[in-house]
Amino acid sequence: MPTIKILPHPEYCPQGTQVSAPAGTSICEALLDNGVPIEHACDMVCACTTCHVIVREGYDSLGELDENEEDMLDRAWGLEPQSRLSCQAILAQQDITIEIPRYSINHAKENH
Repeated sequence: MPTIKILPHPEYCPQGTQVSAPAGTSICEALLDNGVPIEHACDMVCACTTCHVIVREGYDSLGELDENEEDMLDRAWGLEPQSRLSCQAILAQQDITIEIPRYSINHAKENH
């Protein structure tokens, strides 16, 4: 079972943490199932960028980006070459390290 190392994030996991999840699970599901409350405003249907993560190690082991995810990522704050939407990035057998960006763009939340 692959392990996800989450680098420290001031809101979601200040000390950083590690979680495990079965291969075939999205990064977003794995985080939520293990008490890391990453935002996911669109309910994980690839319609926003609130679950954006940067994969610092193990990027190539994840399922491939599709065109829809690429289009959404273009709107993400702090986009990097190893950026993924955690709801679309599917774990394989390899351990990964991720960073949750300090900010995200949540139009629903910001309009209230």
